[in-house]
Amino acid sequence: MPCGSCWAKMAERRRVVGGMLVLTVAGFLLLVPPLVQLFNHDIPLAGIPQIVVYLFGVWLALILGTVVLTRHLPPDHVDTQDEGES
Repeated sequence: MPCGSCWAKMAERRRVVGGMLVLTVAGFLLLVPPLVQLFNHDIPLAGIPQIVVYLFGVWLALILGTVVLTRHLPPDHVDTQDEGES
């Protein structure tokens, strides 16, 4: 029977996996063409077209979100009993 701390680790893992699902869906929704076209204007930001700033900003936000979520992901328990000798 799992101990209390094991249940806490499982709950934390589920929260992180849920966060990854939300991040994936948000990334998909932010990169669909109808929403991207909202930023396709002739007004540059620091000489860079708005659509490029938007796409790279979303891309950077998704990478940073993934980094933050994976840092909170508890490590898997590796069973070394089956590894090594045959």
